[in-house]
Amino acid sequence: MTDTKKDILWRVYLVYFGILVFGFAIIGKIVYIQLKEGEELKAKAQTQELKVFDLEANRGNILDNKGSLLATSVPIFEVRFDISSPYITDDQFRLKVDSIANGLSKILNKQKHQTKSSLTKARNKGNRYLLLGRRVTYNQLKQIRALPILRKGKYKGGLITIQKTRRAKPYNELASRTIGYVIEDENLFVGLEGAYTDVLTGKNGKMVMRRINHGDWIPIHDESEIEPKDGLDIVTTIDIHIQDVTENALLKQLLTNKAFQGCAIVMEVKTGHIISVANLRYDSSDSKYKEIYNYAIGESIEPGSTFKLASILAALEDEKIKLTDSLYTGEGYTRYYNQEMKDVHKIGNGRITVRDAFEHSSNVGISRVINESYKEEPSQFIDRLYSMSLNQPIGLKILGEGIPMIKHPSKKKTWYGTSLPWMSIGYELMITPLQTLTYYNAVANDGVMVKPMFVSAIKEGGALIEEFETEIINNEIVSASTIDSAQSLLEGVVKRGTAKRVFKNSPYQAAGKTGTAQIASKGKYNKSNYNASFVGYFPANSPQYSMIVVINNPTAGKYYGGSVAAPVFREVADNLYSTIIAAEFNSGTSNDSTTIPIPKKPAWSQDIESIYSSLNIKERKKLPVTGEWIKGISNDDELVFEEVAFSENKVPNVIGMKAKDAIYLLENNGINTTISGRGRVIRQSIRAGKTINSNTSIKLKLGNY
Repeated sequence: MTDTKKDILWRVYLVYFGILVFGFAIIGKIVYIQLKEGEELKAKAQTQELKVFDLEANRGNILDNKGSLLATSVPIFEVRFDISSPYITDDQFRLKVDSIANGLSKILNKQKHQTKSSLTKARNKGNRYLLLGRRVTYNQLKQIRALPILRKGKYKGGLITIQKTRRAKPYNELASRTIGYVIEDENLFVGLEGAYTDVLTGKNGKMVMRRINHGDWIPIHDESEIEPKDGLDIVTTIDIHIQDVTENALLKQLLTNKAFQGCAIVMEVKTGHIISVANLRYDSSDSKYKEIYNYAIGESIEPGSTFKLASILAALEDEKIKLTDSLYTGEGYTRYYNQEMKDVHKIGNGRITVRDAFEHSSNVGISRVINESYKEEPSQFIDRLYSMSLNQPIGLKILGEGIPMIKHPSKKKTWYGTSLPWMSIGYELMITPLQTLTYYNAVANDGVMVKPMFVSAIKEGGALIEEFETEIINNEIVSASTIDSAQSLLEGVVKRGTAKRVFKNSPYQAAGKTGTAQIASKGKYNKSNYNASFVGYFPANSPQYSMIVVINNPTAGKYYGGSVAAPVFREVADNLYSTIIAAEFNSGTSNDSTTIPIPKKPAWSQDIESIYSSLNIKERKKLPVTGEWIKGISNDDELVFEEVAFSENKVPNVIGMKAKDAIYLLENNGINTTISGRGRVIRQSIRAGKTINSNTSIKLKLGNY
């Protein structure tokens, strides 16, 4: 027993002695560092420069009125290589450089020998921050992460990734000028992107980076990082389906009439919601029509005959005329001072009513009505126009709205003896197409002028943050009796006047006015250069939509508004009448808002988390803690999910997915994506399972799933 006790004590003393020696060794090292290496280490610490950099936040989405994506942020990556990392030995680099160069050349579409040469030179120079690619897709990044050495990650493998984003428009050219863009370095804030950049822009995060050799900066990934907060989404009033119809109808007429440019705008009468706005201009460099200028909003033009409505409204409201009054137009021409004014042709026997003059767009008739009514006091006419808010810009949040110019007799330098008659038929004044539509919409809306709206709400992760109400510009542009007369005149244009042929056999009654205006150049009017227009609303008995079409400089022989612009109105109106109005009247369904939404198709897990959080659903713990994509596996209201995995380098099945999720998934896998329609994905042009290559492009068809 005594020997056993001695053996145990000997072992304890040995362990104690070992710990004591180890402790003295640590103390000795501390003393050595303090006395011998202290000054040198302090100097190194002072020369190691640190700096805080921003982590870019994702910009918010721009959605149409049904939730379809008009603009979104797609992730891209700046990828660098700490090729001189102390964790990478010379032997490792020599053995693997060929494999790395071969892989990078295939992934990033570069020459292998050039890639190997740049890697070798960077290693020899001690480069700690070698740029591999600035705009690397998520799919490319996954392949880079699988390469030798780099697969070890950011520390032992030297792989450095900085996530950024690029802006994508899934519908390409559709409404692209209205959607717009932002280039902060050039101070360009265009369209909705520019107007709502403060909403769409998120809050950048923070990352500490350390300066290394060659003046480069390398991130220090630690707890000091602050995650970025993404921007909010804006919900526009645009209906992408009607936008598509509008642009196609406009493009068809531009091609047929060989015109320079054109625009078409569709507005909801009661709300002022702009559900489509197309702007197409011929680009000679590409020999095709493109959305490169917002003609509808930005260009003030002489409107021509569409302004005759404002003239008649003024004369009726001031009780200068009645629609049954007779006037003489003779052979269809007259003179004011030294200027001749003509009609297209003689109307009737030369003795017509005011109604006839408007419905058949008589320049002579309308100008005589206004000139004789106001020639002694022209300011009364102009003041009446001002009272209808025609001289004020709408005040759009979108930058670049054209300023209306309706001159006043008090400005002697710009007022001439011919001004009153010529202004009455839409010359010697300027107004944008959207401003013209706004006062026609007021007539359709029983005299209430509403402000055109492009954005109806702001959302965050599907949750409503702010909703915008319709704004009223003018509660009563003229009296109810004058509005009644104006509405009957606009219906008459379609029934008996200059737009009769276009609306023949229409299943609904439209109301509107044609316009044909010569375009002035260097102070003279060019008889071969016109603006053809049509503006109105439908159905006439219960107006729901108003619309304007302007086509600039048609050169194929036709130039009248009734033959060039009105067909666009008719095509869009037919589509609206058959699809939207019919659906509204026949709809008898209701939504049960109490049902908990469970996605039966793959959805992004962060979106589901955000949605359930906004709905205050507590059982979010049942969501998978890992995995980007999930789907519901239960048919009841329980929150039961499973993770969804997609095969690498294979086209995924996105049938049934929301457009946003499908685009995100496909773009992240390096697949160029375009979409058409609205709703969920009902068809994909490449079947699931096909191998993805660097040029893979896919088209998605959306609809009711």
